[in-house]
Amino acid sequence: MSFSYKRAYTGPVTAAIFDWAGTTIDFGSLAPIKAFSALFEQNQVAITLAEARAPMGAEKREHIRQILAMPRVKDAWLAAQGKEADQTDIDRLYNDFVPLQIGTIADRSTLIPGALETFEYLQEHGIKIGANTGYAEEMIVDLLPKAAEQGYVPLSNVCAPQVPKGRPYPHMTLKNMLELEIETVQSVIKVDDTLIGIEEGLNAGCWTVGVAVSGNEVGLDLEEWLALSAEEQNKLRGNAYARFRACGAHYVIDSIADLPEVVEDINLRLACGEQP
Repeated sequence: MSFSYKRAYTGPVTAAIFDWAGTTIDFGSLAPIKAFSALFEQNQVAITLAEARAPMGAEKREHIRQILAMPRVKDAWLAAQGKEADQTDIDRLYNDFVPLQIGTIADRSTLIPGALETFEYLQEHGIKIGANTGYAEEMIVDLLPKAAEQGYVPLSNVCAPQVPKGRPYPHMTLKNMLELEIETVQSVIKVDDTLIGIEEGLNAGCWTVGVAVSGNEVGLDLEEWLALSAEEQNKLRGNAYARFRACGAHYVIDSIADLPEVVEDINLRLACGEQP
């Protein structure tokens, strides 16, 4: 009996799949933070920025559940509401969250500097562009045309509620690959500003690129970031890079503007038979 084995993929990168907030739009990933902060304030429970950011990248109903499960928030909710939060509360909070999130996304829909140039580079090299997000479909109805007006139209867009499980499960990225008609997962790059988004890419078998400065790990608006001293920037950058590397990201960059160099390096590694 004889067997034939397919050689390891040695071709170029064929697709890049991006997160939205903090990765391609909304420098600092502030739209979700503003919405979650307002939501809990409406329910007499103040949450910190760290608490709001901790589950970032997750499907938004799950994000709410994880915030409520935090010991300090759990105690604050009990004090304010007179009982522990249950599924009915989570469902109500999610329904109240949707219009808040739509509003903050509308205010934070500008492409991150350098994004358009990166998209043009990918298109020039025949690399398909996909997107996925913890946002629900109704949350990005206005975002998609706003992004298109700026020149960003991903060929595939997947929202967490469209798949059985959101991040860190690989379902969204795999759905992107199906829609983009990708033959090999090894030829795909997943770009994300959250640790859970990197886990998603690793679980899908992709190359993963963490976005450190423009996204959730630093969490500052562009103006706030530029106002920092070089020493302050380097400290925040270093902490973010370390967290992504500890999570297993193959590469870490400041922002999407730095992605072309990563693509070139991955192409060299693939040509030598390396795999993610």
